[in-house]
Amino acid sequence: MTPRDTIAAIATAPGRGGIGVVRISGRDLLRFASDLISKPLQARRAVLTAFRDHAGESIDEGIALFFPAPHSYTGEDVIELQGHGGPVVMRELLRRCVELGARLARPGEFTERAYLNGRMDLAQAEGVADLIEASTALAARAALRSLQGNFSELIQELASKIVVLRTLLEATLDFPEEEVEFLTAGRAADQLAGIREQLDRVMASTRQGSLLREGIQAVLIGEPNVGKSSLLNRLAGEDVAIVTDVPGTTRDAVREQIDIDGLPVHIIDTAGLRETEDAVERIGISRTWAQIEKADLALVVSDAAGVDDSGHQAIINQLPAGLARIRVLNKIDLAARPAGRETYGNEDRVWVSAKTGDGVNQLKQAIWDLAGWYPSGEGLFTARARHMEALQSAQGHLAQAAAQTRHLELYAEELRLAHEALCAITGEFTPDDLLGEIFSKFCIGK
Repeated sequence: MTPRDTIAAIATAPGRGGIGVVRISGRDLLRFASDLISKPLQARRAVLTAFRDHAGESIDEGIALFFPAPHSYTGEDVIELQGHGGPVVMRELLRRCVELGARLARPGEFTERAYLNGRMDLAQAEGVADLIEASTALAARAALRSLQGNFSELIQELASKIVVLRTLLEATLDFPEEEVEFLTAGRAADQLAGIREQLDRVMASTRQGSLLREGIQAVLIGEPNVGKSSLLNRLAGEDVAIVTDVPGTTRDAVREQIDIDGLPVHIIDTAGLRETEDAVERIGISRTWAQIEKADLALVVSDAAGVDDSGHQAIINQLPAGLARIRVLNKIDLAARPAGRETYGNEDRVWVSAKTGDGVNQLKQAIWDLAGWYPSGEGLFTARARHMEALQSAQGHLAQAAAQTRHLELYAEELRLAHEALCAITGEFTPDDLLGEIFSKFCIGK
């Protein structure tokens, strides 16, 4: 249902700035604007004007822009008031909009209206939020591709091919006397195989897009004084953690997001794991194990020159069975051991020096490999968990269809379900409660 009320919000970030923007969206906004600004508005023309309160006094002076429907961001009339970016001025402008009949916009409501009014599909709308939240330059470019419809085009192409196959199948079911050759000619089998192969390729790109958006959670663990904090500083490129020769310096988790050639990695430096009577250190160790439970990857750090490996092995034995891990042997500068990467059984070992940086590139490569990341990132788009779930659902239904060649009614039903799963990505079949959840996570004013 197309919204009919008028909404308004401050569209710029909280705090002071040179410019602040109040955005308004609704119907018949020229009449709305006549009580707010001192000059007439023209479509897509910047007008320098005073913004007036109910008594006709100036609240501020700035630029007003009018975008008439349907050629606006939301598909409705949109007015943007660009004034001085002080919080008081912005609040007064917004209060005046409410006095004139607008209501405060919910988070993401402008983009939600753009979706509801057909200005963009749901995957593109999510690309807006991903672009704002992008943590790396590569993630920003990928989000822009989603916003521009690259991901949607791939999904729509797959959905269209399924529709063609469904049409052919329905003709066979409805008009058997016409002897429409469906399975016997092999056309259906070939078409379905082609669709499944194309879907597999989209899935591979979507996994990369999901990694690009979400990143991975990596936790640095090991005994005290093996160089975990130094390694974090080396990976981050700055001193984000305190480093001393005193064991147990790190008492609480230190979090840092780093960009490893486009892959966002959320690294957590933790308290050294050991038996201790220090009450504060014991709390830090307890929190370390809590972080390990939530991690995607454990970087298990030990001293390359260490003789006694029992403490390290005890830590390994306590790790969750399904947790991916890399053994990082640090301080090779003291152990007179060259940098490198080796595999021992199922264990990936990387020899590094956090002090000199030797071996850090091999460590990055090991992280990429375990994450399934391909650093080129060409043509990537951002993707979300719900996209992956929908694609996996479509894969499952297409596999079931391929197994139902003797039962055309079941074949047709599996194709229908696969089609619906794909269309849920772009929003053609999306329940209202899911829409509410998606847009509630957007910024206010967007």
